[in-house]
Amino acid sequence: MTPSSGDALGPNSVTTTHGIEVAAKAQLLEQRTDPGERGWIYAYQITITNVGERPLTLRTRHWVITDANGERREVRGPGVVGEQPRLEPGDHFEYQSMAELKTDWGTMEGGYAFISDEGEELEVSVGRFFLAESVANSIIDS
Repeated sequence: MTPSSGDALGPNSVTTTHGIEVAAKAQLLEQRTDPGERGWIYAYQITITNVGERPLTLRTRHWVITDANGERREVRGPGVVGEQPRLEPGDHFEYQSMAELKTDWGTMEGGYAFISDEGEELEVSVGRFFLAESVANSIIDS
């Protein structure tokens, strides 16, 4: 696994495991955030790129979301945004989703389970990235 911090305008996290590169960044959705009601709502964008030499199919996801108070929540499930993309070498898959926090900032990290055509299961890491207000992380046009 090779983590990096991305650049100032790029992802908060870029991690490569088993030939799969995962880049992640997040943006506060101010118009949907209500600290007294629902809390802070963040959109996050994930780009998954097969930089390896064999096709792989994403099967499941696992997220660990931690707020500023250290409260941890885990999310597990099949695929991402209802899909289980198959990535040929050089292919990428990008999606956006949302996370809710009880505090004004937090972190996310986790991983994906992939499977090769031969049936080999591979765990791919998603490096920690911040859910925090940032001008640099413009994902969604307001």
